[in-house]
Amino acid sequence: MRWDDLFDDLAAQAAAMETAERAGEVGERTRIELGALGLDERLRAALGDRLRVLIAGRLTVSGTLQRIGADWLLLEESAGREALVALPAVLTISGLSRSAAVPGSGGAVHARLTLRHALRGIARDRSGVRLYLREGTVIDATVDRVGGDFLDAALHAPGEPRRRGEVREVQVVPIGAIAAVRRSI
Repeated sequence: MRWDDLFDDLAAQAAAMETAERAGEVGERTRIELGALGLDERLRAALGDRLRVLIAGRLTVSGTLQRIGADWLLLEESAGREALVALPAVLTISGLSRSAAVPGSGGAVHARLTLRHALRGIARDRSGVRLYLREGTVIDATVDRVGGDFLDAALHAPGEPRRRGEVREVQVVPIGAIAAVRRSI
């Protein structure tokens, strides 16, 4: 009888050690997987969610996450207004769940759609914009053209279309200085 008790006790200890070992492995694997996640995977899992984003220059943008590019996100604010936010200018994001998309599942197109591409689309539209720069300056303009790392902004009164007589000056803005862009409505 003593042998049966001894073997039962040893079996219970082995089972407990195996359970603890498995729990440690799961924890370690979870930490490794979390370490491989990027912000874009967290954001892709939040498409359609309402977020609040604090951006350099003391700007806060709240809205529904509509799209994500390689270095930008697009939030739909109230009344159909949209804000294009440069990810490098983001300080904090509130409203993200703990979910994340599978790493690397963004695809090749996603990786190529940079802020520069989005700005070129705005330049083609010729719509007026409000540029928010990282240090807090706000510029009302039309994006005339977009280069490799800059854009030409024709400054004019907010809400006015770009007309030669209305342009006060053209400023060159490094793309790296841009925190966010809102189209004029």
